[in-house]
Amino acid sequence: MSLTIKPKSGWDLVSSGEVMLRFDPGEYRIWTTRNCKVSEGSGEYNVARGLKRCLGLDTAVVAAFAKNPLGLLLQDLIYEGGVDSSLIRWVDYDGVGRTVRNGLNFTERGFGVRSALGCSDRGHTAVSALKPGKIDWDSILASQGASSEGTRWFHTGGIFSAWSETTTEAALEAMQATRKHGVVVSYDLNYRDSLWKSFGGKKHAQKVNRAIASYVDVMLGDEEDFSAAMGYEVAGMDENLSCLDPESFQHMMRQVVKDFPFKAVATTLRKATTATSNEGGAICCCEGDFFKAKNRENLEILDRVGGGDSFASGLIYGVLAGNDAQWAVECGAAHAALAMTTPGDTSMATLTEVLQVMKGAGARIAR
Repeated sequence: MSLTIKPKSGWDLVSSGEVMLRFDPGEYRIWTTRNCKVSEGSGEYNVARGLKRCLGLDTAVVAAFAKNPLGLLLQDLIYEGGVDSSLIRWVDYDGVGRTVRNGLNFTERGFGVRSALGCSDRGHTAVSALKPGKIDWDSILASQGASSEGTRWFHTGGIFSAWSETTTEAALEAMQATRKHGVVVSYDLNYRDSLWKSFGGKKHAQKVNRAIASYVDVMLGDEEDFSAAMGYEVAGMDENLSCLDPESFQHMMRQVVKDFPFKAVATTLRKATTATSNEGGAICCCEGDFFKAKNRENLEILDRVGGGDSFASGLIYGVLAGNDAQWAVECGAAHAALAMTTPGDTSMATLTEVLQVMKGAGARIAR
């Protein structure tokens, strides 16, 4: 890709966004369970964790937590994933969560004809109050020598931008700072109707994302995002996403790169036959050329959440590792496929496994 990547002098990637506690009821429904397994996750953070834990790069997350035991639990889970938590902003807790709290996300995985279901409890979270001037982006992004921090890549997305007017402004502030320091910017549209519903709906989402788009080098999304979050139409796509013609997506992506100065645009193409059996692929448009990942039919799914984030981290890894666009999109698709075979938002795969899947290795037991 025609991206200028800075030499490494600190982090490979810094991500900005919310991190929530995820409660997983396992085989039960949210309203019938009596036990949940707890993990951490959220769109922007998952990319940083995948790059660190699976792909071996150095990453950090900019977030905000309420200073209470739940915030400490989130920090402990982040320690386990290896992402640098030193950039997290801690906010004094008021005792009951009237003004600041940590977000909770209850997600059941789905099975067969029963789709996955998420129920978030994330109002008034610490990150939603982030505003311009609160984060010293210059010190985070700048590379001034071998002993400095700095980063080569900055990642954020439509979840962080959807929180409030102030987080939209904070995202823009961060991306404007990247221009001064030669940092590559990726942005995952990650449209969430539940977040935009009380914040102007799709119309406002499209206004916000189009304003942000001029600062983005690599724009990412899934089958629905470019339509819902930016207002582009994909010919032949119905509301159930049952017809995902790659040619139609290529036509849409040609219009996207005509309208905005992206160096690359990439989208996953996932058709859910059932909650546990999908068809999955991906396309990347780079310098006017299209690169398609292998399409995987009958892809078995244990936990659908986080697949798009794992695609993003695999794609970014491919670029940072100096590989071409075809290798990068294949890496992203392979990492996404593996991430959906394990529970939780985040990847439990290894780089060796990703490379094996890219080569078409089978699923025979490894002893």
